[in-house]
Amino acid sequence: MSDIRTIRAGGSDDDEHDPEGETLSAQWSQAEGLRAGLADELAEVDRALARVADGTYGVCVRCGRPIGAERLAARPTAELCIDCARIVEARR
Repeated sequence: MSDIRTIRAGGSDDDEHDPEGETLSAQWSQAEGLRAGLADELAEVDRALARVADGTYGVCVRCGRPIGAERLAARPTAELCIDCARIVEARR
């Protein structure tokens, strides 16, 4: 992202009118999307590690019931049991 920022700051590249390849704006959007996604994943891992440390890993943060082993195997950072995850998703 710093490379894209440096190029954009130079102001000399008129990539918006270049028919070849993607624009710096498109590259920036893609890089920012990747960065935000990775930051979210890291936060999920940090929360899971905190639950391991305090002994609540594998317990649904919404209802307090155990999270199924299959769900944890597929999604180790899961905070919700499958029933609560479905309820939350249905509300979106």
